[in-house]
Amino acid sequence: MEDINRIKMVLFEKKKTARWLASEMGVTPSTVSKWCTNSSQPDLATILKIADLLKVDIRELLVREYKSYLLSKESK
Repeated sequence: MEDINRIKMVLFEKKKTARWLASEMGVTPSTVSKWCTNSSQPDLATILKIADLLKVDIRELLVREYKSYLLSKESK
């Protein structure tokens, strides 16, 4: 099974680019690229800042099944 990178997916869903995130975070595009390819991972404080910038719950960046979990809760 292919690993799905949550930062990359949420950027896509929000119609934002890695270059935009790098600019907003004050890091190089190379750093964001490493996060999006799982070459390295941001620390928790950085993930929180990313979540704030993308206007998502931090759990959405950490848990692959978070959206399906929320949908299952709503249907009950």
